[in-house]
Amino acid sequence: MKRAPTPLFRTSGFSLVEVMVAVVVICVGLLGIAKMQAMAVSNTNMSRQRSLAAIEAASMASAMHSNREYWASFPAAFSVSIVSGAPAGALPVVASTDASLQAQTIADIGPPVLSPCIGNNSGLPTCSPAAAGNSAALAAFDLSRWWNALSGLLPYPVSATITCPATPVGNPAPTSCTVQIQWIEKAVAMNTTEAQVEQAAHDTATTGASTAEQPIFTLYVEP
Repeated sequence: MKRAPTPLFRTSGFSLVEVMVAVVVICVGLLGIAKMQAMAVSNTNMSRQRSLAAIEAASMASAMHSNREYWASFPAAFSVSIVSGAPAGALPVVASTDASLQAQTIADIGPPVLSPCIGNNSGLPTCSPAAAGNSAALAAFDLSRWWNALSGLLPYPVSATITCPATPVGNPAPTSCTVQIQWIEKAVAMNTTEAQVEQAAHDTATTGASTAEQPIFTLYVEP
């Protein structure tokens, strides 16, 4: 007795359509894994930047504690701000209610040809001639060194502000200053258009940038 031939539709194997569908599913899965890995790296980088901002703010607080002669008492409201210059690589913009501190900080920050403060690791403010007995010159030196560290650790652009309210005569309460550091985070979710808006907002001093990518670290200090 002869066996009936096997029908063609019962032949084992995969069709081309099934293979293409499987390839598409695998590619989608691999893209998802790659996105997760990129986000993990980005989140780690952002955590590192925020930790560095906290460390640098604490460093400035220590400098303020060591120079109480300047930072502990202000008869009038005091503020100093340093903002990255535009375009990238330009000298920063320094503004302060203390004109002498502002001028000395600008001279101490750079450029290197005019400022021996840059790269000076002696621990002494040799860039300021009267720094040994001048608390304002020492404060300017601390600000310049602090800014050089900030601009080297955090992504461009960076801004730093220190504000101290006026201390009334006879007020026993200690001076309470605020140290703020702001920068732009390079998040994975930021596309090219958003990055261009962020940069244009800084370069043209407009307010078009999203605050979601501009974290602000704030530290309260009592010198």
